[in-house]
Amino acid sequence: MTESVPTEAATETTCCIVGGGPAGMMLGLLLAREGVDVTVLEKHADFFRDFRGDTIHPSTLDLIDQLGLRGKFLQIPQSSITTLDIVVGGTRLTPVNFGTLRGPNKRIALMPQWDFLDLLATEGRTLGSFHLLMDTEVTSLLHTGGAVSGVLAKGPGGPLRLNASLTVAADGRGSTARAAAGLSPVALGVPIDVLWFRLPTPPSPPPDTLGYLRNGTMLITIPRTDYYQMGMLIPKGSFSRIQTDGLDAFKDSIRTNAPFLAVAVESLRDWGAVKLLSAQLDRLNQWWVPGLLCIGDAAHAMSPVFGVGVNYAVQDAVAAARFLAPPLLAGGPTDEAMQRLQRRRQWPVRLMQPLQQQVHRILSDAGAARLDSMPQWQARLATLAATAARPFTARLVGRGFLPERLRSGAREKPRM
Repeated sequence: MTESVPTEAATETTCCIVGGGPAGMMLGLLLAREGVDVTVLEKHADFFRDFRGDTIHPSTLDLIDQLGLRGKFLQIPQSSITTLDIVVGGTRLTPVNFGTLRGPNKRIALMPQWDFLDLLATEGRTLGSFHLLMDTEVTSLLHTGGAVSGVLAKGPGGPLRLNASLTVAADGRGSTARAAAGLSPVALGVPIDVLWFRLPTPPSPPPDTLGYLRNGTMLITIPRTDYYQMGMLIPKGSFSRIQTDGLDAFKDSIRTNAPFLAVAVESLRDWGAVKLLSAQLDRLNQWWVPGLLCIGDAAHAMSPVFGVGVNYAVQDAVAAARFLAPPLLAGGPTDEAMQRLQRRRQWPVRLMQPLQQQVHRILSDAGAARLDSMPQWQARLATLAATAARPFTARLVGRGFLPERLRSGAREKPRM
């Protein structure tokens, strides 16, 4: 539907990016470095929110090195994990050891996502062709001759009309821009949700452990600088029942699963400290229409399994910048570039999502019960299998099926 409201302030840009998350901010920075005039619209007034994706994987650390941002990145308070351990019953398994990776980045960095986004925004602001509009929400798309030609938005200064050669929907799994373009993802189904909360680090914590599986409950323990970011996997739609059972029963399940948190769990005073994250797994069959491209969660929502959602969103942005910069700089059409981008990036997604579905089945009620009752000889075999698979699993989780590299080319000089 074509929108035309003459009272709005009109602005021109070459590329309008809807959403200032990891995909949108990375794409904005990379295009601006190539000299493309780019405007990122973020509907919130700041980045300071409790995100789920606070992991920076080795492939993203590689990109930070390529961008020359290692020094600034290391100045941000952070913690690291070099292995992903899971305790099943009383058996500790280490299916992922990033020490087997090649190159300098053999860890996952853990930091609040707002710090990572601030780093990208700060670097972007040094470039004359990078524009970031916070507290600016897209309300609809503009169309010219059947193609998307920009957006209508509302911001602190009132209504905004932003004309753009290309609009990129990077506004997440509930993408407004995607819906306005008439694109609908195919839901693959996820049998789990996640309860997200924090607990203080106990005085004598155990070795860093991704998760504990006991009595059919999977508890995620992500170590931060001074607390645990916790996640409990629950059957989808069961949160209301868990609340009905009471907060004490919820805390008891945490103590049973991870006894070392027996004291820390008392910090949970009410349900307001526990957030429900509705897990999704879906993808678009078509990532683009003339004038608009979807990337990241707007193109393919990943489940929490392996924590690769941010990693895949960033990889989309890197590939998109490589394909889109040449036609955008030349002022030419972008349809072919968007086709090439989808052909390249849809395959890593289509390989990873079935693996996530398989883990969902393993962690279902029946699967978790089988793991809980695993005899010792099976536990020993599982330990051997996990050890043998480490080189593959480290690359799968740490870098993904198709890690991307920056496009070589001219870079815009920073603002003086």
